[in-house]
Amino acid sequence: MPDAAPGFGVEVNVRSWLYVPGDRPEMLARSFEREADALVVDLEDAVAVDAKALARGTVLSWLAGLGDRAPGGPSVWVRVNAGSDMADDIASVTGPRLDGIVVPKVDGPDELEETVRRVRAAEREAGLPEHRVAVVALIETARGLLDVAGIARVPGVATLALGEGDLAADLGVTPSPGEPEFLLAREQVVVAAAAAGLEPPIAPVATDFRDLDAFRRSSEGLRRMGFGSRQAIHPAQVLVVNEVFTPSPTEVEAARETVAAFERAAAAQVGVVVDGAGRMVDEAVVRAARRTIARAGVTPGREGR
Repeated sequence: MPDAAPGFGVEVNVRSWLYVPGDRPEMLARSFEREADALVVDLEDAVAVDAKALARGTVLSWLAGLGDRAPGGPSVWVRVNAGSDMADDIASVTGPRLDGIVVPKVDGPDELEETVRRVRAAEREAGLPEHRVAVVALIETARGLLDVAGIARVPGVATLALGEGDLAADLGVTPSPGEPEFLLAREQVVVAAAAAGLEPPIAPVATDFRDLDAFRRSSEGLRRMGFGSRQAIHPAQVLVVNEVFTPSPTEVEAARETVAAFERAAAAQVGVVVDGAGRMVDEAVVRAARRTIARAGVTPGREGR
């Protein structure tokens, strides 16, 4: 893994990312009850332009009032604003209760490198260890999608997330049922994250939170594509995401058998490994199997906290 935050594990510890508006104190107060693995307090799209400063103060007060972290609780993230408000957002919210920053509308690596430097400076100002605060890059513009491979290679980035609402507007795309228009973008983000050695990327939100059957189907498809978790905008979506991105007992047992077969062969210095189903097993297959086993033991929160 590149120079990401040590101990941060999107792949192991996070299945669901629930957005909570930063200007809604009553929603923030109940956010820990929502069973999400990660809370993303939103200072960006969920907040009106003239309420940005008020929202920043609300979030700062909420963070200060959280107290000591309870074991197994959700990790806490803030989606900051793009543009001129970003520096103030990062400086204000960075502290001992913040696990990470979600950076919106990332257009290229140079811009993201500057944002990572701001996060590191805010860590020092707050007296935190370096890399204490993780960074996720949100790909939601045409320019960002074109340069997603470079963005993924920026030191200090834990993983990528895909934002399809803004991307659709930028591209002039009108999604149809099943959203095949986003297939290429999704594949690009998955490939870029894998090529850079990042954790599996975070799948996009679905704005229709009432049709949970459709949401489940799309989540299953995104998981098969290589996404490791999914963003949610409503608590009802969280349970679906957690179920979909948790391996089934059958998948876990098969993964354990694969790892065991590989380890037996290695101990016997056998080069060719075949699992119980008669399939060839190599290091890449074993890596995926170990990932499945790790995800089976998922608990909310950031590893090492």
